[in-house]
Amino acid sequence: MPRNHRPGHGRADATDTRTTATPGAGPGPARTTVARTALTAVRRWITGAPGTYLWLAVLFVTTVVMHRMSPDFEEDFLRQRSTNIHELSQNPVRVLVSSALWIDGGRWLPYAVLFTVFHATAEHWLGTLRWLGVAAAAHILATLVSEGVLAWAIRHGHAPQSALNTLDVGVSYALAGVIAVLTYRVRPPWRHVYAFAVLVFYGIPLVTGRTFTDLGHFTAVLIGLACYPLTRNPPGSRTAHKTKAPVAQ
Repeated sequence: MPRNHRPGHGRADATDTRTTATPGAGPGPARTTVARTALTAVRRWITGAPGTYLWLAVLFVTTVVMHRMSPDFEEDFLRQRSTNIHELSQNPVRVLVSSALWIDGGRWLPYAVLFTVFHATAEHWLGTLRWLGVAAAAHILATLVSEGVLAWAIRHGHAPQSALNTLDVGVSYALAGVIAVLTYRVRPPWRHVYAFAVLVFYGIPLVTGRTFTDLGHFTAVLIGLACYPLTRNPPGSRTAHKTKAPVAQ
């Protein structure tokens, strides 16, 4: 004997099933998930390159301080922290360090982008110590080479005596060296294209401008390319992870 059903009862159940909202459905939770994923990725990127972002934070503070200075005081203040011939002959270690903590021109945001694209990528790949070694070598050696050539030019009358105390601060030599060492991060055949582009980018100003700063940038690029031994089996490479000894069970 068939069971008794109320008229329309089955249809009402089907309707209820279709119209009942699933708990948590809608765009809100999806957006929250995407936001959390993005924030996690940003946090990992920053914490994975502590040296880059600590340096960038110091540059932010010094840039804010510099914007509060009067133009005359700012020029004198930065000149005392410049890697010019006069300061290098008096306090070489102090000015080599202090010159890397200030941005000439006071524009921090472009360097935040450049540090994130190049310095952070190199630090993730090479590890903090190797990355710092490349950046420091490029900054120090390019400074000494360019200022040495400038001293020769002054001595032989090719540059004015006022160039002994020129204003020279910034982080561009270190950046150029790190940009160059990232050549070895690019896989062939694009590695050669990247290296050629870097050499052209820094080589054209050297040929057309021929200033000691242009020489410093190109020298920093050559130093970065010479840091190839530091790129062998870096901590951030896939090969390094594969060659790690297995953990004993």
